[in-house]
Amino acid sequence: MRTGMIDRRKLLLGSAALALSGCKVFDTAADQGSTLHQLFASHEGLTRPAQRALIGDRLAPEYTEADIRQGMRPNGSTDPVSAAYRQMAETAFRDYRLSVTGLVEAPVTLSLRDLTALPARTQITRHDCVEGWSCIAKWQGVPLGTVLNLAQPKPAARYAVFHCFDAIERSLSGEVLYYESIDLIDAYHAQTILAYAMNGTALPVANGAPLRLRVERQLGYKMAKYVHTIELTDSLASLGFGRGSYWADRGYEWYAGI
Repeated sequence: MRTGMIDRRKLLLGSAALALSGCKVFDTAADQGSTLHQLFASHEGLTRPAQRALIGDRLAPEYTEADIRQGMRPNGSTDPVSAAYRQMAETAFRDYRLSVTGLVEAPVTLSLRDLTALPARTQITRHDCVEGWSCIAKWQGVPLGTVLNLAQPKPAARYAVFHCFDAIERSLSGEVLYYESIDLIDAYHAQTILAYAMNGTALPVANGAPLRLRVERQLGYKMAKYVHTIELTDSLASLGFGRGSYWADRGYEWYAGI
C-alpha cells in the first residue's frame, strides 16, 4: 500500500467509533422518524452499490496462526438466559437443531453433528467491531451456501435472515431476540460460514455457541451469534422495523461492508 493511502477499514471504523463516542448530534439516529436516521438510511442506499462494485467477490484478508495474539473478545450478548438454551448448553448442545425455512423447496433441520459432518472451511480472519477494536481468530465451520443448498432456495429468495437465542433487550412488550440478515450474494461468498469452532476448540458460549455466522467482509455486529433458524425471504419489510437487522433498525448500516 502506498504511503498516505487511506485504509478504508480504519476510516469506516473510526467514523463508527465517533458515532458511538457520546456526541449528542447522533442521539436521534435510532429514532425512526428523525432527520438524522433518514439521512443515514439514504446514505447507505447510495453507498451499497459502490461497495459492491469495489469489492466484488474478493476475499477478506486471511492471516497465520502466529497473528493470533489474544483471545477473541466476546461482544454483545455473552450468555443467553432462555431455559431452552441453557438446557442445551448443559449437554454440550446434543439436542441443538438448526432449521432452514422460508422460501425453500425442502426445509431442513440439522443437528450439530450433522453440521460438523459436512465439508468444513477453516479461515483465520480479523473481526472488526463498530466500536473500533479488532481481533484475529481462527474459525472453522460449514459454508453457509452448503447448508442453503440442502434446503434448495426458491428463485424468489433474496435474503437469509438469522434468528437467534439471545434476548438483546427486554421491554414491557416482552423480549426482543437478536435478528440479522444478509443477501444471498454474501450468503454464498466463499468466506461466509456457520462457525462451530474457534481457535481449534468448540465455540465458547461467550462467542456464540453452538453456531454463529461469520461474514468476513462486514462489521462484527452482522455476525449473528446463537443462531437457531435461517429463514430465506424475498423482503425484509416484515422483520423488526423493516431495515433488516436489530442494529439497522436502530440507526446503523444494514450492509456494513468493510
